[in-house]
Amino acid sequence: MFRITKEFHFSASHQLTTLPPDHQCARLHGHNYIVEVELSANGLNDNGFVRDYHDLAPFKRYIDESFDHRHLNDVLGHEQVTAECLARHFYLWCKAGLPETSAVRVSETPKTWAEYRP
Repeated sequence: MFRITKEFHFSASHQLTTLPPDHQCARLHGHNYIVEVELSANGLNDNGFVRDYHDLAPFKRYIDESFDHRHLNDVLGHEQVTAECLARHFYLWCKAGLPETSAVRVSETPKTWAEYRP
């Protein structure tokens, strides 16, 4: 099995309104997110790639145009804007155009991350 990963960055705010009011994440706050998209394949294509990294350019545009410096509750239209939910959202977006997508990891801080890997 071959795996490649590409990392993307964006900054955004969110508010987890389903938490108790005294929980720090219930307040409006932001993160400098890191998103890692993993692609996997049993073999390599004719160019020796799992996939050309350039094929992830549409995802970079999606992140930059739709998520960077935005309020995630507004972007996604709901209150479930946890790292876990973002990882699943980005996985489904990538999988639709890149069938080799095998996992997406979203980090909110250097020490915390969530991963979606069906």
